[in-house]
Amino acid sequence: MTDKLVVFVTCVDRAEAEKIAQAVVEERLAACVNVLPGVRSCYWWGEKLTWSEEVLLMMKTTESRYIALQARILALHSYDVPEIIATRIEIGLDKYIQWITRSV
Repeated sequence: MTDKLVVFVTCVDRAEAEKIAQAVVEERLAACVNVLPGVRSCYWWGEKLTWSEEVLLMMKTTESRYIALQARILALHSYDVPEIIATRIEIGLDKYIQWITRSV
């Protein structure tokens, strides 16, 4: 098991996603952010079933940087309640895991 995380964040559009991605990488809160356009989401919002087109971010970071990363995302994000969820990287290529450590 590692102390590395993949953090998932959905954004309203590509411009917002790229702004957040660039900021968190430049600030060394994430080692890498994948920007995945074309996500279609279905959810309840305000008692209404909602469909929206979104852009998904997949951020690689360390557990120790998560709180700062979350705070930065919240400062930049347009949603009232953005999706910010993390899952632990249980195992991975050692060189990549070490690179995450060096990059944040």
